This record gives sequence, C-alpha cells and structure tokens, in this order.
Amino acid sequence: MTGQALPGRLCDCTSSEKALFTSFLLMVGIGYAMAMIYLYTSHAGHDEQPGVSIEDIADNYYGNRSGTRLEAAIRGPMAAYIDTDARNEIVAWLKSGASAGGYESAVQPILERSCTGCHNPGSGLPVPDLTTFAAVQQVAEVDLGQSLHTLMKLSHIHLFGIGLLLFAVGLIFRLAVMRPWLKVSLIVLPFAAMLADILAWFLTKRDPVYAYVVVVSGGLLGLSLTVQVLVSLWQLWIPPRAAAHSGPA
Repeated sequence: MTGQALPGRLCDCTSSEKALFTSFLLMVGIGYAMAMIYLYTSHAGHDEQPGVSIEDIADNYYGNRSGTRLEAAIRGPMAAYIDTDARNEIVAWLKSGASAGGYESAVQPILERSCTGCHNPGSGLPVPDLTTFAAVQQVAEVDLGQSLHTLMKLSHIHLFGIGLLLFAVGLIFRLAVMRPWLKVSLIVLPFAAMLADILAWFLTKRDPVYAYVVVVSGGLLGLSLTVQVLVSLWQLWIPPRAAAHSGPA
C-alpha cells in the first residue's frame, strides 16, 4: 500500500489542502487583528492621551506609582464602563484620602451602578471585589502594575497557546518558495520575539524603560507572523514563477 507524498511546495498542494490551509490562515489573520484591537482598547489612555504610548505599556507592568490600582483601572481597561463625571468623582475621592465617609456618600453608589455587577464575590470572575469598603481599600493602594502571579499565568498561556499557533503556521510556511536563509529567519523570528516579549514583561515590572523592548518584540512577532500568513496565502493560489509547472491540483 502506497501513500501520497507530501507536497514540496504550497502550489503543489491538492485542492482540499489549499482549502484547509487557506481557512486556517485566514482565521489566524482575523484572530490576530482582533487581538491587536483588544490590546489597543485595553492599554490606550492610561496616560490620559489618545492612542497607545510607551507610558501606557509601562503603566500596565510597572504601574503608576503616583496613583492607585483603582484609578489606573477606571482610566484604562475599565474606562468604557464608567462615565467621565463618575470617574472624576472616584479619582477625587482617592486623592482626598479615600475615607469611609466619602465612600458611602459618593463612591459606593457609582460602584454599585457601574461595577459590582461583575466585581462581586459571586461572579466567579478573576476580578477584585468592589462590594464593600474594606474590599475597595485593597485597590485604593498605590498601583504597582501587574502582579508576578498574573504575569506567570499570562506567560504560560502565551507560551503554550501562541507557541502552538506559530508552529502550525510555520508548518504551512515551510512549503513556501524563497531563499532558505530568509525562510528560516522568518520561521524562527516570531518564537524569539515572543520569548523576548514575555521576558520584557518581567523586566518592565522592575524598570519601565524595558517597555520599549515589549513594543519592539511585539512588533517583530506581528510582522513576521503577518509575512508568513500573506506569503503562504499568495503562493497557495498564485504559483511563483520558478514553480509555474505546479503539481497536483
């Protein structure tokens, strides 16, 4: 019994293989675009300026040592869930010392209206409890950024999840026709960039200057993945000139 040989080039793939690879690559591309939009909306505005800046990235990992965790949250990832007037009132309460009296008269009604639907012990979500003054006090402390526990959790999720994704895309891209050194570089680069990115999270936790490494390594990861996806899609359906005499359909 003889099996069909694996294709040596993307243009040699069968129609079913082309359909499978194309569907997967399109889902990867769309998923990555959604991830970038999520990162933008999560980090934008930490420094009260439009767009995502180095300061926004540094605040996420190093924290805003001049503010509190609650202030950082309502100015950053939770800003969409609370209106400007309510946000300013909470910030004013934090700046004035976060007293119990101010909490009961002004802050508690805002939190009950906008936050405690998710931020309560019964929600089952990994979010701070905001239903009592004692619980709110814990996030009214100086913002030290992501905790080491959170960084460790995110690290292993990204290493396993994105690592498998890069492996699958690389298996398809290895069939592309291009110079061997360039192909190898494009296959290895996203893995190296991901490791540098995750290492930079922990370094930025210690010193905000490493936020530049987070941005550069994340950019290299996105660029190399984008090139792999686009080149693979192109050569699946449009054979390179050197491979115009493609194999089975």
